[in-house]
Amino acid sequence: MAARLTIFAVPGIPLVQPGDDLAGLILDALGASGEALQDGDVVVAAQKIVSKAEGRLVSLADVEPSARAVELAGITGKDPRMVELVLQESTEVLRAKTNVLIVEQKLGLVIANAGIDRSNVEGGTAEMALLLPVDPDASARGLRQALRERTGADVAVVIADSVGRAWRYGTTGMAIGCAGIEPLWDQRGDTDMFGKVLEVTEVAIADQIASAANLAMGEAAERTPVAVMRGLAAPRRERPATALVRARHEDMFR
Repeated sequence: MAARLTIFAVPGIPLVQPGDDLAGLILDALGASGEALQDGDVVVAAQKIVSKAEGRLVSLADVEPSARAVELAGITGKDPRMVELVLQESTEVLRAKTNVLIVEQKLGLVIANAGIDRSNVEGGTAEMALLLPVDPDASARGLRQALRERTGADVAVVIADSVGRAWRYGTTGMAIGCAGIEPLWDQRGDTDMFGKVLEVTEVAIADQIASAANLAMGEAAERTPVAVMRGLAAPRRERPATALVRARHEDMFR
């Protein structure tokens, strides 16, 4: 890893609209703040701005709840229209109780409400919901390519979302998409400081990047949905963030 890491939020990024050029917005904001991308940087973008740019906004007025959505809404106390969106974005409902709806989202993520959010989602007088990107890894690859073409800098990209965790309070950052970096660093077979062979050590590098970047970006009204990490000496093997999703047959809790 690195002896010293620098993480800074990128100020001045405007509210993102469907169809916006994320790479252009990021580079304009970096330039205005006197910064520029360097080889080896990791650009971390909040999931919300990626979803907004990709037009993943849905008006709840256009959602017709199914019978199953109405049933689950009665159990959870949630808006039946939101529950319907969750069902449409999921492959399986894992837990439903008051204020809780845990599902396996289409990307394989076990997550509350299929990652659908209504916070920091503008919509005028309409009630809007924001879905996860259809393919966050593809989104990361596209953003990485655009940044490299315009700057010449060989950067990695991580798309971060905030999630809760079983048995622990609070949210933390999780990588739902990445490009240009190894998301899961397999250190099995390496040795520790005393020469003992590591047998189970796999490091969730992309998740750690997302979580660290969240400290700089914030979670509420900071309006800094992009951060840059500099100085990270991690493997740069190209693999998707879906490599972090545990296979169902290895999931001891289902």
